Amino acid sequence: MAVTLKDVAERAGVSTSAVSRTFTDGASVSAKTRAKVEKAADALGYSPNALASSLTTGRTKLIGLISNNFHNPLFLEVFDRFTRGLQDRGLRPLLVNLSDETDPVHSVRMMRQYSVDGAIIASSTLPPSFAEAYRDAGIPVVHSFGRYTTAPQVHVVGIDNVACGRMAGETLIARGYRRVAFLGGPEGATSTQDRALGFLGALHEHPEIEVSVSYASAYSFDAGRVEMTKRLMADPAQAYFCGDDVLSVGALSAVQEAGLNCPRDIGIIGLNDMQMAGWQNINLTTIRQPVAQIIGASIDLVIGTVEDPTRHPETRLFPCKVIERGTLRPLG
Repeated sequence: MAVTLKDVAERAGVSTSAVSRTFTDGASVSAKTRAKVEKAADALGYSPNALASSLTTGRTKLIGLISNNFHNPLFLEVFDRFTRGLQDRGLRPLLVNLSDETDPVHSVRMMRQYSVDGAIIASSTLPPSFAEAYRDAGIPVVHSFGRYTTAPQVHVVGIDNVACGRMAGETLIARGYRRVAFLGGPEGATSTQDRALGFLGALHEHPEIEVSVSYASAYSFDAGRVEMTKRLMADPAQAYFCGDDVLSVGALSAVQEAGLNCPRDIGIIGLNDMQMAGWQNINLTTIRQPVAQIIGASIDLVIGTVEDPTRHPETRLFPCKVIERGTLRPLG
């Protein structure tokens, strides 16, 4: 038989309400009573029922973690850090895989059915309106890896993708490439649009450099490989900003299969600095996105908004930097 709250109360010699208060965050209970209850609970092996506690506190401690890109290896790190970060704060993640969904109606309904305290949208491709639907449903929400704006309607934590695109363009310019290209993810993705905008903006200042643009069907290895194979069958550029590490790895595979060498024949720079980018057989030059800082700030913001739903939406951006490895020609 499971140990009950009443069993603990009898062993500790206190009322059941005193036991309940001991295991309710913020409830008033004396240090002496708390010590007696905790000693009795330890002896009996009692753990409070989280679902029952939620009926008392009105909080489930559930935080919805919603994403639409489970195929990208970067998100293994993202989910690992998010789940551990939430659990370390006494919260429980409820993971939702959107797959190909772009309409928030179904996931919003699910979050309300489970009475989540808040939600984190972890996606660089979904538009701002997706997270705003959660806000409109009364769910405290943070859009992690979301699109930068100076007037956010919900909390946004991430990077300035336009600035990263410019950084990639300037990196290729500094290495003397004269035919460069942007090979992005899905054309409709906000991150793709912003990275392309920054990249083309940097190249616009150098009319002597030839620039081309193409888009892969997804942020995936296969999509990057297919799109680069198409580019190689035509007149390939000297260097590509692939807009994402997993696209870059797919593109690198296509280059190698064509019997070409990277960086001698074609240079590649990615974005994210996922773990495998540093593997010896990949050795990808890329732009590092500070994932740990983004996730930490996202958790802080969602907790703060649960505590104060009237909190004004804010944008928190973190700087990126180029990580030099072996897929671009060296400077000079």
